[in-house]
Amino acid sequence: MKGVPTLNRQKSLVKFAYRAIDGLGKVVTGSESAASAGALHVALIERGLEPLEINPKKSILSLEITKKKVPRKEVMNFSRQLGVFIRAGIPIMDALEVIEDETSGKMLKSVIQGLIESLHDGDTFSAAASNHPEAFPNYYVGILESAELTGNLDVVLNQLAEYMDRDLKAKGKITAALIYPSVVAFMSVVTVIILAAFVLPRFVVFFKSMHAKLPLPTRMLLDFSGMVSHWWYVLLFIFITVVGGFISLRRSDSGRAKLDSWLLKLPVVGDVSQVAILERTCRILASLLKAGVDLPRSLAVTAESANNAVYKNAFELIREEMMEGQGLAAPIARTGLFPGAAKQMFRVGEETGTLDQQLEVAAEYYSQELDTKVERVTSLFEPAIIIIMGVVVGFVAVALISAMYGIYNQVKVG
Repeated sequence: MKGVPTLNRQKSLVKFAYRAIDGLGKVVTGSESAASAGALHVALIERGLEPLEINPKKSILSLEITKKKVPRKEVMNFSRQLGVFIRAGIPIMDALEVIEDETSGKMLKSVIQGLIESLHDGDTFSAAASNHPEAFPNYYVGILESAELTGNLDVVLNQLAEYMDRDLKAKGKITAALIYPSVVAFMSVVTVIILAAFVLPRFVVFFKSMHAKLPLPTRMLLDFSGMVSHWWYVLLFIFITVVGGFISLRRSDSGRAKLDSWLLKLPVVGDVSQVAILERTCRILASLLKAGVDLPRSLAVTAESANNAVYKNAFELIREEMMEGQGLAAPIARTGLFPGAAKQMFRVGEETGTLDQQLEVAAEYYSQELDTKVERVTSLFEPAIIIIMGVVVGFVAVALISAMYGIYNQVKVG
């Protein structure tokens, strides 16, 4: 085994922004300087705060358009390997060194090196993992904290690997189902652009040379082609503005809340999105409770992991009302975001003390429901795209053929 070098250098302090839960169950935010995110994580816990999110504060100039993340499949394999090593009795530092030597992914390799360095500096494994949100999401760190307290880190790492495996398979099914419709839609757009920008302008020259009187469909088609050819830069500007506005909305809390609310209200797509969110949140909440994380902390972490501002706010409200003594099932019912089956499972789990088991059942139910809905949407989406493409091509054909037929009649009469 290779040794870990001793670090005698003094680390410079970094400014971090954090969100945490205080002793009264309220979410508090603030900023503080620390040597690392892990060091701040430990400091917040020592002050009686439960960290939810710790991120380095960045200036506007240093903001990245996209955040790089370690592929979930690599994190899954890392979790499974580390669990096996710990179960075999190998010290965690030695296990990390072996995994780091065998890791080919550059980002994950860098993350493991950071974990080794943080552990050498005295951080706990969960605090070291919190240093790397690009690899370990909030629920992952929350489960690790509980595992370190109960001493079953190997079991929990295997559970995390299993959860990630199921999550990847669910996302893979959705991606695979959307590949064909996406390709058809893309080719439809490309075909329309080629017709409007390159093919139809040639017919304009031809029709003008014949001094032909064109029917309405042909004039409409040629006007559209002329607009695309002469005002393409305006259309491009509008497209960039729309995309930029969308990205700006997603980056602001209020904008993201509006977009997520609109998404859930969309026909068909909103229904599929809701089922996907329910499957994910039930699975994460079940994993947290099964690992021994207390319910208030589990709800807070689940809110952060919902990937939807509407459900995030709902889980935070549920947590606050639960901390006020209103139970769990009643606040969930009042949100109006959970269907009858989910509300029933939460109620039964709360009353019988089997909430983690009920949530696992709910996650499996919504996983199957998601598969069914994705297949149904795909079966509707594919013919819809083909029909739209057929209408466009048919309109172009009718417009050109009617024009050619009109010219033929004019020449014949003349």
